[in-house]
Amino acid sequence: MQQASVWRNAAVWVAALGYFVDIYDLLLFSIVRVPSLDDLGVANSFESGLLIINVQMLGLMLGGILWGVLGDRLGRTRVLFLSILIYSLGNVANGLVQNELQYAAVRFLAGIGLAGELGAGITLVSELLPAAKRGIGTSMVAGIGLLGAVAAFFVAQAVEWRTAYFIGGGMGLSLLLLRLRVLDSSLFQQTAARSDVVRGNFFQLFRTRERSLRYLRSVLIGLPTWFVIGILVSFSKEFALHLGIKGEVDPGRGILYAYAAISLGDILIGFLSQALKSRKKALYVFYAITALGMLRFFTASTVDQLYWACGIMGFGTGFWALFVTVGAENFGTNLRATAATTIPNMVRGSLNAISALFLWLTAQAGYLEGGILTATVVFALTLWAAAGLTETFGRDLDFVEKD
Repeated sequence: MQQASVWRNAAVWVAALGYFVDIYDLLLFSIVRVPSLDDLGVANSFESGLLIINVQMLGLMLGGILWGVLGDRLGRTRVLFLSILIYSLGNVANGLVQNELQYAAVRFLAGIGLAGELGAGITLVSELLPAAKRGIGTSMVAGIGLLGAVAAFFVAQAVEWRTAYFIGGGMGLSLLLLRLRVLDSSLFQQTAARSDVVRGNFFQLFRTRERSLRYLRSVLIGLPTWFVIGILVSFSKEFALHLGIKGEVDPGRGILYAYAAISLGDILIGFLSQALKSRKKALYVFYAITALGMLRFFTASTVDQLYWACGIMGFGTGFWALFVTVGAENFGTNLRATAATTIPNMVRGSLNAISALFLWLTAQAGYLEGGILTATVVFALTLWAAAGLTETFGRDLDFVEKD
């Protein structure tokens, strides 16, 4: 297969566009958090916003398990389109909420829907493309998909927050018209025809100590992404106050810069991984860039410096596609969708634990110091996990996990 054929692959484009709407919905709340909660009469947008984000992430974590199991039992394409349907309807419902409780409940349900698209899409693309082009294809999915955050920012600037949610729902429902062009991979079909293989059993991921550790490490290598987005960028306005920065910081603009950079990073890391012939070496390069961005963030003294830091951190955390690809490559066909779908959502769900750690450290040491200490813990866990994983570049995916 020539590289150009990756760009003509229908599954790549459906997965990429589905992820575009996924990210649009996922980040829209962070962008419209303050105006939407103000409009609903919520007094404290920080505490309520953090609660709703955590409820959404809980939905993502639970939905990841649901869709992962279904992806290995029913097929990657069914999960891909069912998840798009649910989060699209969730977007529409978000435009109709009347109070904080309804807002949180809909974000939880939308989170369940959002949980399935990326894992199913990356699994499908990984199985359809040859090993030599796998990293490019999955990077394309994430690179295009992550531009959904940029779209969400500009849409939110142009229209009222409820209309922004309606637009997201309309985009997702329109995407379902492409569903007939995509079929499941032959690897899945061959495995589904076997009666001697257990498929889609979430607990099989923990059947052996080696597999449990492989799964845990596959989750932990992605931790910096949602610490950066869920804490540092989403609450950049509050960090600016504690840094003594004069001027108004808009978290939505921080998300714009971060996700524009993440999109670029996600595309480039695929080519870097191909050039280095290594997933792990590419990850280490991007971890270093993320750390430099954090250093700039915690030492910023102006609004522009803080926005630049968001961009640098965003580019550094542009390893999301590669991270999910590593998760898919680490597990056999009978558990691949279960792993690849639950792994990114476990990272998203980990924001609950990271938020709790951040709030506790903030109470002990102060807001800024709490952020720095949380970053240190997150990176320590990430580097430990990456060091213990085996290299998966070029791995043949035609294998199953045995009991």
